[in-house]
Amino acid sequence: MIELQPQAAPLAGSLRFIRYGFMPNQLRYCGGDDHRTLFEYGVHNVVDGGLDPLLRAFTGALPYLRLIASANAIADPFDARVVEAYWIGNDLLDHVEVRQLYDALLERFGAQLQGRTRDWVLGKAPAGARPHHNFHVFDVHSRVGELGHSLHTMDQCRVSWGQVTEVDGAELVVARRPLTLREGKLTLGAAEPARVLRQIEGRGFADAAAPGDWVSLHWGWVCEVLTPRQQANLVHYTDDHLRLANQTL
Repeated sequence: MIELQPQAAPLAGSLRFIRYGFMPNQLRYCGGDDHRTLFEYGVHNVVDGGLDPLLRAFTGALPYLRLIASANAIADPFDARVVEAYWIGNDLLDHVEVRQLYDALLERFGAQLQGRTRDWVLGKAPAGARPHHNFHVFDVHSRVGELGHSLHTMDQCRVSWGQVTEVDGAELVVARRPLTLREGKLTLGAAEPARVLRQIEGRGFADAAAPGDWVSLHWGWVCEVLTPRQQANLVHYTDDHLRLANQTL
């Protein structure tokens, strides 16, 4: 275990990335092999030279971050605005041109996809897709053989949101809309209570979450407390990409 020394001005983008990447990394779905060190960086709010290699091991997210950064003339793919755009959504996504996303999808996934499936995925760019995590979950990962394909997997892998109704030790009870299949189409059901993990050994990334707060969720883990703007953006980009996904179900 490394010894972490707090830094006066941590790079918020790197730390936000940890909040969303930690749980799938612990579950061994993405990233490198040292989720414990990643967690320590996150809870201590530390950025130093040892963090960058841990983040760049997230080879699923990094190409999207680079695409968003390049389209917005931002040098650092872990810039705070870029990281927020990918996981939550913001106006940086709207600056990614159709051709840029199309070419990026073709280069990365073209060889893995065949026939109509290939056309469907590449066609999402001109149809209005953005390089958002939930686009990847709804329209890409299930078609390229990542994590298998089930409604439960998609629901856990997407970044979702919930409103806190109860704080119960290491868990929160939140009102959350689950992903459901209705008449052959993906949709969000009515909000229902869900227990989600907010702490490990008494520490987490949203320790101050209280009833009434909106929080973001990834693989059953509380990533952070959302501002009203962030919550609205996450809803917007989720709804948009559900609509696109339903065009080719």
